[in-house]
Amino acid sequence: MNTCQNCGKLNTPETNFCRFCGTKFNFQQPMPANPYDHAAPPRPYAWKTDEFQAQNEPRPTIPIHQVQPLNNQYNLPQQNYQPSPLAYQNHQQLMHSFQCPRCMSKYVPRIERRISTAGWITFAVLMVFFFPLFWIGLLIKEDAVVCQTCNLRVN
Repeated sequence: MNTCQNCGKLNTPETNFCRFCGTKFNFQQPMPANPYDHAAPPRPYAWKTDEFQAQNEPRPTIPIHQVQPLNNQYNLPQQNYQPSPLAYQNHQQLMHSFQCPRCMSKYVPRIERRISTAGWITFAVLMVFFFPLFWIGLLIKEDAVVCQTCNLRVN
């Protein structure tokens, strides 16, 4: 209970003014302790990352001349790898000056993977005699050289 300095009457502890004379009390009411005072305020929102969050202190960096190379991990012996030799040791020209017999184009032809003639025959025979495995013929393929301009199959 608070006693008024002006009239001396008793007032409830949570009042700021005397109920009888209206005098303002000179003392501050004690604030209840906030259990979240130790927590930092929330950081500004960024879309799912901390990429745009500004930090007050710079990130620690190591100068390049002080960086140490990684040690040999897992204690593996050092191996000297050598490049493997090329399939063709000497330079070979794969396509000599090409000219399409139909359109006389000199563009280099493209190579396509197509179902071979043997594949189509296997497909037809298995389709007639053993239907569940007819698709095996579609797996037999060959490379076909095709003109880029007129799509003629060139041998």
